Amino acid sequence: MELYLDLHSQPCRSVYLLAKKTDIPFHFKLVDLSAGQQHGEEFGKVSMVRKVPVMKDGNFILTESVAILQYMVEKFPRLVPGHWYPSDLQRRARVNEFLSWQHTALRAHGSKVFWFRAVVPVVTGVAVPKEKMDSAVEDLKGSLEVFQNKFLQDGSFIAGEEVSLADLVALVEIMQPVGTGLDVFEGRPVLSAWRERVKKEIGEELFDEAHQSIMNVDRLAKTFQDNGMLEFLKPRIQKMFT
Repeated sequence: MELYLDLHSQPCRSVYLLAKKTDIPFHFKLVDLSAGQQHGEEFGKVSMVRKVPVMKDGNFILTESVAILQYMVEKFPRLVPGHWYPSDLQRRARVNEFLSWQHTALRAHGSKVFWFRAVVPVVTGVAVPKEKMDSAVEDLKGSLEVFQNKFLQDGSFIAGEEVSLADLVALVEIMQPVGTGLDVFEGRPVLSAWRERVKKEIGEELFDEAHQSIMNVDRLAKTFQDNGMLEFLKPRIQKMFT
């Protein structure tokens, strides 16, 4: 199995962490997003979607992180403990509910804050207007409130007393704005305690390894400058504000 990944990407981290945690055998194929490799000819032969992650299992190619996570769980039942994707109807439904919701909530809002804080200023040379930044942060706060009050509530994990794919995906998404220096766990003791439980289940060393690149996101400026991506990204960034 080949996994095409860049660990700056939240969905890539979730796929990587599950595979590493459960000893699923795979070859790591780096697709350097900061160098625009997703737009290159070679990666285009693998996926016309031109996004990561991508899984290649023999001649079978799969895109979309949630689909890849579910595929790995079902392909390797002897390696992946059942709690990651519970067989119980209602617990699995809760996992699926979160995985469906997060795309337009935690992921969308966390990614926007990440771009506004870490990418846009580097590419344009100026900070995002305060009103736009404030609005993006408020949207993220709203998603965090829904996550805590609806999905987490008083439980140890989203689907009960054991960690699942939902917790894995949730935490990597929430870590994205954290990498820019915005501590969204501050003042949220319930969320902070949940984070520590999930990290313990994944393994703190593995978790920190997967998040090393995002926690050093300040290096992006030099990376973009070195690989010529600044000019490539400028028109795309400008579309966000027109």
